[in-house]
Amino acid sequence: MSQQLILEISDDIYLSLQHQANAAKLSVSELLIAQINKKYGALSNSNLTSAVEQEARQRLLNYAGVINLGYATGIDNESIDADLAKAYANEF
Repeated sequence: MSQQLILEISDDIYLSLQHQANAAKLSVSELLIAQINKKYGALSNSNLTSAVEQEARQRLLNYAGVINLGYATGIDNESIDADLAKAYANEF
């Protein structure tokens, strides 16, 4: 069973909700339903909740492996020795 609820909110609150919904790639209604379900445990639409969680997980995984320092960060002794030699050579 479901009920229809009509809300009247300020433009500022709606704008904030719209930004959050856009970030989650959801409509404002879907975002509110997911938040209400999470808050009150009403999992009548568990597919939506799991879709929101899956989307959030995917957005997080998009950042995995993104950073490139431009140089090797391994434990290569030869490059470490070369870096140390350069550093010590510049001191004198």
